[in-house]
Amino acid sequence: MLLRLGIATVLLCAAGAAGLWWLGGTLVAPRPAVIGPPPADLHAREVDIAVPQAPPVAGWWIAGEPGRASVLLLHGIRSDRRAMLGRARLLSRHGYAVLLIDLPAHGESPGDAITLGWREAAAVTAARDWMHEQRPGEKRAVIGVSLGGASVVLGPQPSGFDAVVLEAVYSDARQAIRNRIAMRLGDTAATLSPLLAMQAEWRLGIPVRELSPIDRIANLGAPVLVVAGGQDRHTLPAESRAMYGRARAPKSFWLLPDAAHVDFLAHDPAGYTDHVIGFLDRQLDDPARCLRQRDDATSAGSQERRSAACADIEKRPSP
Repeated sequence: MLLRLGIATVLLCAAGAAGLWWLGGTLVAPRPAVIGPPPADLHAREVDIAVPQAPPVAGWWIAGEPGRASVLLLHGIRSDRRAMLGRARLLSRHGYAVLLIDLPAHGESPGDAITLGWREAAAVTAARDWMHEQRPGEKRAVIGVSLGGASVVLGPQPSGFDAVVLEAVYSDARQAIRNRIAMRLGDTAATLSPLLAMQAEWRLGIPVRELSPIDRIANLGAPVLVVAGGQDRHTLPAESRAMYGRARAPKSFWLLPDAAHVDFLAHDPAGYTDHVIGFLDRQLDDPARCLRQRDDATSAGSQERRSAACADIEKRPSP
């Protein structure tokens, strides 16, 4: 009887270890996809961006209006640039130049593993510098969703951006792993998260304790908007509030009370325009450009394209 119990215990432990190993593998496995050409309405061109000591990343570039800032769009984990099409269209309607990329090991960008933002950060830096080459002298911003946002914060600081939007970005990789185990197996099983974190270090050679955006967000060197879903179990609202608390001013926080870990633009299009586009307009618009735009706007269409921030600037009394 004791022998059978011992064998059953060993088999159960072996099954649990195998399950954890499988779960760890799925967490970091590449997610390639054939993307194809950009949608015709984007008026975008395909680009390949060189990344030092790494494969290039693939993307689409929308030129935008002359004198307007450029915005880099970064998708979440196990996704690709197509997830950011709605944001690209919205930004383009507001005149921004837009760069959408596939992060390494996603879409059409090669990579042997997803590293939770650690190696992806180099691609973000390369994309930022590429935008500068296309639009020298213009401001640059970034919208990063989940993994995309972590890839910004885990990169070299200050970030080199003039405005940063972080949507549902995990505060610490160990907490992110715990959240995901709890979602699938319950809070009791979540106590096994340190074993999964250790496994990530073995697989990737990355110190998981260093994957802590909350410890780095204060050094962004740019105005930041933190966006969170009130029902998000991947990135808990408390994590996002803590990230906002650590960030330096100027900073903003937007909570969508009934949103989970979803596309915030699709969840609340009007709110997204007010909060995110409004934030970018305030941080990136040039008052002199706005006044020239007012003087040059001779058609109703061009008047409509002016941002709310420009409208506010126009209302200010002359010095």
